Amino acid sequence: MQPPNKAANEGEADLSETEDRKAASRPDAPIDAQIDDGAQVFFDQMRDAVPAGQSDADIAPSLNDAKPPKPHYHGHRQRLRERFLKGGANALADYELLELLLCMAMPRGDVKPLAKSLIAQFGSFANVLAARPEDLQKAKGLGEAGIAAIKIAEASAQYLARERAMELPVLASWEQLIDYCRVRLGHRKTEELHLLFLDRKNRLIADECHQTGTVDHTPVYPREVIKRALELHASAIILVHNHPSGDATPSRGDIDMTRKIVEAAKAMEIIIHDHIIISQAGYNSFKTLGLI
Repeated sequence: MQPPNKAANEGEADLSETEDRKAASRPDAPIDAQIDDGAQVFFDQMRDAVPAGQSDADIAPSLNDAKPPKPHYHGHRQRLRERFLKGGANALADYELLELLLCMAMPRGDVKPLAKSLIAQFGSFANVLAARPEDLQKAKGLGEAGIAAIKIAEASAQYLARERAMELPVLASWEQLIDYCRVRLGHRKTEELHLLFLDRKNRLIADECHQTGTVDHTPVYPREVIKRALELHASAIILVHNHPSGDATPSRGDIDMTRKIVEAAKAMEIIIHDHIIISQAGYNSFKTLGLI
């Protein structure tokens, strides 16, 4: 009878171990039944580290709260704007004025290196504004938005100068007329002849580019000049052309061409008030030089 009792006891022992294993694997079993003593100590320490009133979920996001350091130019744009609004263009260097202009077209990043590079490439802030779009496209780092901003600034300067020149009779606001001509033509890379058509009160009717030539020559046809004046009912004309070389001294060709236009205009009772030569360095007036 002894062996059966032993077998029964072994069977009971096997069943008991199986039930213990099942109990330990149940999700609702106590933590103490699922983990060993070392793991229990670890979890106890973690719970003690959580401040009262906070959960683990409240603590975890703080690990990602660290923000990257701010770039060295942080706040630079705002400071530039404040200086400009307070002191005007004279409060900024040329490259800073260009930088502020580019900021409006390029809202992110540091544009100071680009502004300095453009001025170094073209020679001055004014030359950057007057540069042709195809030349600006060659500048590294300057995209379509930046080029558009630069050309808008140039167009704005021209419109402002023109409006000021039209406020009064041209002959009574000579300095404003010269400023307008310099803005319009002073930085061109090729010669252009512009005709300023005036009414009987010497107010500006129109400013038209009559001819565009090479670096040092522009073909002019007196008959076409007078024809256009008659179409606009102009009573007087001021001739304006540029010398890209920088020397505003009239050439022999300039003098001869002007005399031919004066003669043709006189036959139609149209007055040629002056012929102005514009360059980056300054200007010359045929009337002042006694050539008209």
